[in-house]
Amino acid sequence: MWKRSRWNFRWFSTAIRRRLEDEGDWFYSSEWWGTDSDHHTVLRSTSDKGNGVVSVVAYPSSRPDSVHWPKTEKWLQQRYSEIHPGYEHKGHYRILGYQWRVLRFNDITRQSAVKIMAAYRKSDPDSVCFMQQPHCLAVPYLKSMVSVGLATIASCHYDLMNAVHGKKTMHVLCVGHGGGSLPLFLASKIQGAIVHIVEIDPLVISASIQAMGFPAFSLMKSSSERALSQPDTIDEVLWKGVHERLFLYEADAEKFILNTTNIYDLVFIDAYDGEDIFPHKLWDPHGQFLEALKTRLHPEHGTVVVNLHSDSDVLNSDWNAPSILHELLPIGKYVSGVCQAYKDVLVGSGSACNGKEGLGFSVSVPWLCNASLVVCRGFGRGGVIPDRDLVLNTLISKSLEVESVLNLPFSCLQYIKREFIFVD
Repeated sequence: MWKRSRWNFRWFSTAIRRRLEDEGDWFYSSEWWGTDSDHHTVLRSTSDKGNGVVSVVAYPSSRPDSVHWPKTEKWLQQRYSEIHPGYEHKGHYRILGYQWRVLRFNDITRQSAVKIMAAYRKSDPDSVCFMQQPHCLAVPYLKSMVSVGLATIASCHYDLMNAVHGKKTMHVLCVGHGGGSLPLFLASKIQGAIVHIVEIDPLVISASIQAMGFPAFSLMKSSSERALSQPDTIDEVLWKGVHERLFLYEADAEKFILNTTNIYDLVFIDAYDGEDIFPHKLWDPHGQFLEALKTRLHPEHGTVVVNLHSDSDVLNSDWNAPSILHELLPIGKYVSGVCQAYKDVLVGSGSACNGKEGLGFSVSVPWLCNASLVVCRGFGRGGVIPDRDLVLNTLISKSLEVESVLNLPFSCLQYIKREFIFVD
């Protein structure tokens, strides 16, 4: 979930050349953000988990252009042939088009935005399916979380290269599901990623699967068994090799982390309710959640990334001078409190955790009133605690490696450098 700045910062955000080959570039946000374009509601219901009215709204997408559809149709046919050899004639697919799908709470808060492809099998015109586009992160705070999270864990001596190529397992936890774009991106880009997703609201889960193209086979029972004994044909065509590594649990995050025995390498937390509130129990320094998370985080390189809303008063003041652009998103008391709680509990109020150096920092998110908090273990070595400049330079260097290894459609650099602040 995110808040958009009331100022138009398109002209400011970064000096890096726009890479418009990224279908999730903020340049395209006008297609799904405003109310001027054609749109219609595809799902609407009332949550009993505090999220109010949950809806999914569809908007037309300008990309990819129809000239590129035949290539994807051929890919779908090849996938079908691999799964059902000898029945290639039944695997001819046609693309109907692409849409943005936006998950909203109470008709106000945009909780998630994804791009879907709609297609059908020619032999069965009623077999329309939706496939969320896993490479497309439409909202900048997700790119911020991915950029700082992967650059940080790579800086903590974790072998990201082997995880990307499936030679090493990376255990990932996502607290908060939304439309599922973050876990789907990670599982698609990192072949060794085993991604557990925790979402308290069954309506949000249902919306992501039914209306936002998230893989149905990922859904888990409370018994930790798959809700579906086996995926259907279309899910195999769309997601074979990916959905087996996604595990979507309907659960309270605190109860889940208290009961799990898993040790996680990387944890992403993005959990806001219908009132746009980050539950206090998820950042209470004396609460069960953080104490349990401390024991579930890998002691050598465990990294946690938290999406936070800015509580600074600057954005509500009357200013327009470029001279204070570097102060766009200073940390206020609330964000500072959350940052301190995570840092103190997970890596200690000092700088070491079980003999491993730990640190915390935050960065602001371009275009939005959000910040990404990062707390990690194992950044330094030999008892040497790196200073701010060394940490930032290391992250910048590793971010370039992350871009290359994952073949990202966007640059991580603008998300690493912006308002980089150490958590003492």
